[in-house]
Amino acid sequence: MFGPFQLSRVNLGGLLWKTPWRMSRTRKANQRARLKKVDAVIEAVRTSGVQCSALTEALKLPKEHEMPPRDKYTVFNPHVPGYRKGIHKVPKFTRVTMRVNPKGF
Repeated sequence: MFGPFQLSRVNLGGLLWKTPWRMSRTRKANQRARLKKVDAVIEAVRTSGVQCSALTEALKLPKEHEMPPRDKYTVFNPHVPGYRKGIHKVPKFTRVTMRVNPKGF
């Protein structure tokens, strides 16, 4: 096809999202800060005296300083060869709680 709308490699399925395979230092620092902010909110709700099922579930989660780095920056995925994948590869990882992973993986 000729003209301004001819097909190129990008149009035929090229790289759309350039996601690095490793998290940078700043992304890791932002992830730790995000986890600490969530911990602070949970602690503030706990000290306010409010009781609900969501709070009891949130209190069962480990805090940021209790989590190993493997759980902070990776998540379990049965389809990946090492069963772990970088948290930055998960869609909406900044809005979803990823603190619980299966034991042993």
